[in-house]
Amino acid sequence: MSDVVLIAGAGPVGLVMAAELRRFGVPVRVVEKEIESPAQSRALFLWTRTLELLARGGATEALIAAGEKLTATNIFSGKKLIGHVDFNDIDSEYPYALLLPQARTEEILEANLAKLGVTVERGVELTAFSSDVHGVTATLTHPDGKAEAVRAAYLIGCDGGGSFVRQGLGLTSATAPHQSAWYLADVELQGGGFSRSELNSFWHEDGFLALFPIPGGKFRVIANAGKAKDFTPGTPPLEKIQAIIDARGPGGVTAANPAWLYAFRVEEYNIASYRAGRVFLAGDAAHVHNPIGAQGLNMGIHDACNLAWKLALAYRGAPNAEVLLDSYTIERQAVAERVVANLGRAAHAATVRNPTLQFARNLLGNIYFGLAPARRQVAETMSEVSFSYDHSPINGVEDHALPAPGPGQRVALKPGQKPFGLGPVPQFALLAEPGAKVEKLRHEFPGLLEAELRPALSPRCIWLVRPDGYVAAVALREDIYLIEDYLYTYVPKAEDLAAF
Repeated sequence: MSDVVLIAGAGPVGLVMAAELRRFGVPVRVVEKEIESPAQSRALFLWTRTLELLARGGATEALIAAGEKLTATNIFSGKKLIGHVDFNDIDSEYPYALLLPQARTEEILEANLAKLGVTVERGVELTAFSSDVHGVTATLTHPDGKAEAVRAAYLIGCDGGGSFVRQGLGLTSATAPHQSAWYLADVELQGGGFSRSELNSFWHEDGFLALFPIPGGKFRVIANAGKAKDFTPGTPPLEKIQAIIDARGPGGVTAANPAWLYAFRVEEYNIASYRAGRVFLAGDAAHVHNPIGAQGLNMGIHDACNLAWKLALAYRGAPNAEVLLDSYTIERQAVAERVVANLGRAAHAATVRNPTLQFARNLLGNIYFGLAPARRQVAETMSEVSFSYDHSPINGVEDHALPAPGPGQRVALKPGQKPFGLGPVPQFALLAEPGAKVEKLRHEFPGLLEAELRPALSPRCIWLVRPDGYVAAVALREDIYLIEDYLYTYVPKAEDLAAF
């Protein structure tokens, strides 16, 4: 069996997947059937949690330098402000959304991957594959038409909504797919007085409208087609975009000088399983939802960061590797379901048609967004820092009397603290007070636990944190054997780990 992991697709998800695996010592090949990336970018947002995860591989600094920060969101009904949410309330080193065209994001991620010695093979298409218990056999077709037979340890489909890998596996959505229609426009906006650091969304009975700044001095307009019977995918006239802004926006806003006009349909789905033996799906190949929350690209990157450390440990002979790898679907599919549910509720609230219900919605919205805990909750949901893996099969035993965070929940870092999961090995972190038992544990798992002990979150308690920054297990100091048992259950032997 070849030891390489084959990744189909070199969008942001495939690039991050490759970089994460490679820095953990796993050899990879990345093939991309398109020779050049599209010039236009549907995806623009990199949310807080995404920036946290990418910091582990060293890409975040360059992304921030290239992008623009979005620090707040406003919700309107016509000219009436319903709520203002400040992202500065997010407990993170990155309390904002980063606006950056996807094409530029890909450039930075590909440069980061190149530093790890991996070159994307462009113009090379995955045209056939089959798998068995020992690996994957694939056919790669090169630009000159030559077919190459490849044997890989694993195959990961990061090849988008029309995924060849997903189709080859015959996997279908866990629920009936839902289709929605959308308008997108990158334009100059005259009037409105919109800040270039805030997102503005508008509730209207005809549908959702969002206006937000994009690099280059323009604004992006996103609107669903609602029940419009004349929807046609393609390039809509600017007059159509203007009519939507006039109907749903605050008034007095004119769109001009379009750089991109686009009308498209979205087939929303969440695949029943993201894994079939040695073949995995990630990003749009596994799940697609509507663009209201600008979550899609971010969700795919989170998929990559979730799977990579598990695959790296399984690759090196981790015990219970099947449970570890199966947890990928269980964890990430649950998050995708939650995103779909959140976006569905948002769309329903935005498009209430009954005038009485609209009045009630606006009144309740004012009350809700007037509460600091509510604003914080919205900010944490949009930025994805509140997503957790509470029902993961690899969560350790927890005494529920212990202070949070519990297994499956994100650990927020203090300013200046280094990210979890740095370095060439998928290391776990211990958050505990120094002591003989802790030192004994660290001696038992050399290389797998971070060299430095991190401060405990609460006295007399010990947290074991996964390489992706989520709690694996938590116990009282006298019950440290629970942490030890967890490590023996899921991590390779020291001699296998040394092979990284």
